[in-house]
Amino acid sequence: MPGTNFSQPMLKEGALDGKVILITGGGTGLGKSMGKYFAQLGANLIITSRKIDVLEKTANEIEKETGKTVLPVKCDVTSYEQIENLLKQSLEKFNKVDTLVNNAAGNFISPTERLSHRAFDIIVNIVLKGTYYSTLAFGKHWIKEKQPASILNIVTTYAWTGSAYVVPSAVAKAGVLSLTRSLAVEWAKYKIRFNAIAPGLFPTKGAWERLLPGNIFEKFNLAKKIPVGRTGEHQELANLAAYLVSDFSSFVNGEVITIDGGEWLKGAGQFNMLEEIPSQMWDEIEKAVKNVKGS
Repeated sequence: MPGTNFSQPMLKEGALDGKVILITGGGTGLGKSMGKYFAQLGANLIITSRKIDVLEKTANEIEKETGKTVLPVKCDVTSYEQIENLLKQSLEKFNKVDTLVNNAAGNFISPTERLSHRAFDIIVNIVLKGTYYSTLAFGKHWIKEKQPASILNIVTTYAWTGSAYVVPSAVAKAGVLSLTRSLAVEWAKYKIRFNAIAPGLFPTKGAWERLLPGNIFEKFNLAKKIPVGRTGEHQELANLAAYLVSDFSSFVNGEVITIDGGEWLKGAGQFNMLEEIPSQMWDEIEKAVKNVKGS
């Protein structure tokens, strides 16, 4: 899009100075993109996943680029004991954590009747259980210490609507959405804010290989599903995330912001498929409508 700056950083330099931000699933994809931008804005980071080699590579990359400290910690978010250890290591390194970004996720496409109960558990455990385990461990610490803090949860647009062929993810993300809104009210008295982002199509290598394996990606032009005619740039999501974890959003609480170029609304509208009608055919339709009106 000529003349637009959607791939440029948004917040002013130093907007996150002094903050310590923890990102689950922070070694790759959108988690890495958010973390890099947070560090550019002045934050120190803790990034976690189950792959320490990936985390260490990302940590070194961000430290060299930004000069900020990045602590990589191996952690399986489905284990509450490992999350407690993650909190312990974070406090030993930085003495505090200001923000938790629950980004760790898992997903794959499959007809639901082909899934085993274990496959269902894997996704729900990472997405829903991992989010509330992390939220509970860090939330209890913040409440005990009387420390203001914020949590940003990454959900999906189908958390509202559900979606065929990704049922475990849809179920889990709907739970995270409810958790966000519920605790935004319950824990506001502790000065802990909750918000969420529902991203649309932001290409990431790992996720897209699982969701659209083989040559499936070539068969579907996903940009056609999006009214603005393109998929998202990582910086656009990082800009939104940075705003929501910054003090500029201190009056935003319990909100879920969709960033998808209008994709889910296009799918929701009952007559949206009429955009496929060529312009010349609308002349015939208009005549037909007028004839019906006059009858």
